[in-house]
Amino acid sequence: MSRILVVEDEQRIASFVAKGLRAAGFVVDVTTSGNEAVEWVLQGGIDLVVLDVGLPDIDGFEVLDRLRGQGVATPVIMLTARSSVADRVAGLEGGADDYMPKPFSFEELLARIRLRLRVSGEVHQLMRLEHRGLVLDLASRKAQVDGRWVDLSAREFALAETFLRNPGQVLSREQLLAAVWGLDFDPGSNVVDVYVSYLRSRLGKERFETVRGMGYRLA
Repeated sequence: MSRILVVEDEQRIASFVAKGLRAAGFVVDVTTSGNEAVEWVLQGGIDLVVLDVGLPDIDGFEVLDRLRGQGVATPVIMLTARSSVADRVAGLEGGADDYMPKPFSFEELLARIRLRLRVSGEVHQLMRLEHRGLVLDLASRKAQVDGRWVDLSAREFALAETFLRNPGQVLSREQLLAAVWGLDFDPGSNVVDVYVSYLRSRLGKERFETVRGMGYRLA
């Protein structure tokens, strides 16, 4: 169930939007503070933000700037009584995913929320590789093993990514050299064996099988 944060200081509008979203099956939190909204989103667990531009402490543009500056990619739909093209452009260029001028139709807002959540979910899936408890997050370049985060070097991550894109397939040392180190790397080097050993120690020895005379395989 998706969780939506509504950041709106007009109580009537906030109540109207929150009530409609809850009726549509969403978990909804509401705040009137831009600073509180930033803290809330940074803590994680928010799937989408409905963000008003006019807030009593910092405006929606500042909230958006702080979130994007922290690398937060959570979808944001901005609401505002300002309908000028300049404001819409400022919001979109600042990293907003959508922009709706007031007054607005709740049905349209709901449709846009569902669209953004669907697109966000699809992108999230594209940015993750998973195989039997091993997860690679391609955005953060981090690995997770059975729920535990593991730090990998750039080469280790690239090698692990190659294996996860080809689970169960035997990959020769030459294929792995070409994919991770480049075609012009010395084919007589034992660097592949060394780095497979690194992966085994960090991600689990049983995951990377040696296929004698052929190469390696992600079990």
